Amino acid sequence: MALARTQAVAVLGIEGHLVEVEADLANGLPRLTLVGLPDAALHEARDRIRAAVVNSGERWPDRRITIGLFPATLPKAGSGFDLAMAIAVLGAASMVPQDALYDRVFIGELALDGRVRAVRGVLPAVLRAMAAGIERVVVPVANAAEAALVPGARVEPAENLAGVLAVLRGTALAPPGLAGTASEYTAVSRPSAAGAASEYTAVSRPSAAGTASEYAAGDLAEVAGQSRGRLAVEVAAAGGHHLYLQGPPGSGKTMLAERLPGLLPELDREASLEVTAVHSVAGQLPGDRPLITRPPYRDPHHSATPAALIGSGTAVIRPGLASQAHHGILFLDEAPEFARQSLDALRQPLESGTIEIARARATARYPARFQLVLAANPCPCAKSQGSRSTACECPSLVRRRYLARLSGPLLDRIDIQVALSVPSRAELRADAGRCESTESVAARVLRARRRAAARLAQSPWRANAQVPGPVLRRVWPLPRTVAAPAERALEQGLLTLRGLDRVLRLAWTFADLADREEPGPDQVGAALDLRLPGWAM
Repeated sequence: MALARTQAVAVLGIEGHLVEVEADLANGLPRLTLVGLPDAALHEARDRIRAAVVNSGERWPDRRITIGLFPATLPKAGSGFDLAMAIAVLGAASMVPQDALYDRVFIGELALDGRVRAVRGVLPAVLRAMAAGIERVVVPVANAAEAALVPGARVEPAENLAGVLAVLRGTALAPPGLAGTASEYTAVSRPSAAGAASEYTAVSRPSAAGTASEYAAGDLAEVAGQSRGRLAVEVAAAGGHHLYLQGPPGSGKTMLAERLPGLLPELDREASLEVTAVHSVAGQLPGDRPLITRPPYRDPHHSATPAALIGSGTAVIRPGLASQAHHGILFLDEAPEFARQSLDALRQPLESGTIEIARARATARYPARFQLVLAANPCPCAKSQGSRSTACECPSLVRRRYLARLSGPLLDRIDIQVALSVPSRAELRADAGRCESTESVAARVLRARRRAAARLAQSPWRANAQVPGPVLRRVWPLPRTVAAPAERALEQGLLTLRGLDRVLRLAWTFADLADREEPGPDQVGAALDLRLPGWAM
């Protein structure tokens, strides 16, 4: 038979699509034709797979070869189809048994000497294979620990093409170099139908990662003299709220933002897989610890473009920093220095939690439910407003224009807006040795998160900041006497309707931190206090 089929996976965004790779050998002038919407990298695979086959000691079929990637209407990009195409060609030439190909997915790039190189997006690819009922996945050794994160996957690590062929032919056991690829997972060998011991499954064990030290950000107790700022980051962590910190240099804006990730709880299994999938597609997954269990933290320079924040690409669309911060923190220090277009590009994902990037050949959808933290000086010169020797000399018009770079619609989506001042020497002395540590505040945040998760258990949301305003008012309404201060602020024009929703969300977070069943007047007042001040600064 001069026809063979293997299977691979195309990844668009973080969604995998099963691809059937067919190889047909026919009489005629020797050549290789590739069909099925391949990109430039796939067209170059013709020379890569031929060199890899020959340098692995195999004979390349001197016939007219046609390789089809189906469905033909799905764009295919990248080099992750190399291994599947090489195996399909050799299967069509009867050089490997075809019955060993049907129940496997092959993922990997081939080097010219036959080595199987790591590729991006292995986790979403294996998830798609498992959803299609295909448990056996052949992946590069460097991606094996990542593939083993998928429950039930029977991973066959591939070091080189020769080793894969030997396993398929049943003449050898697994290729070398299986164990020790992940710090959180242990390779466990077990026999397979093909007689190979190359399969292993993930066995979870405790990891040293996941503490605040992972961010090298210090302890919250080090931020002395800023009780208001510490309260703001605690509430932001407890409810998943966006945060805007405004104040002169030395007021602790950056210190507070850097300590926020340490207050967030560990990611659950579902969130860990989502975050890991995004980082896998972005090519930023650490090889020694494939499963990301801590909320990610991204703090780009103010020169970051909209493409860097949202994502970019033509045939291959990569996730931007906003998606890489999914279930974590995106911190924009010196926020007014960012381009207006870059800042406004974040408005849509702040509401929807997703980013959809449309190009002529492909459309990719990435999750982007992050906490946005903005920090800004009150004026371009960033001098103190109090000391005469270093007093700010910026005209009021210049200060207004500077802060106006943060558009009203963007700020309206920020739940907490706090104005900070440089702490006095008396405030620093009063706080010396008395500030709560990250560990104690994180424990309180965890209790509040669990209370909110229990209340939202029957809904698609898990944090107060995620609940839409209409749902919050309909399902969890507050007595009019409790919500009256917020409604008066709305009537006076101090709040928009969206701002009112933010205040109600904050009130529920204050109630969770206080172990209350629902917010009272004190909680609504505290929420208003974290929402309204700072505009005139």
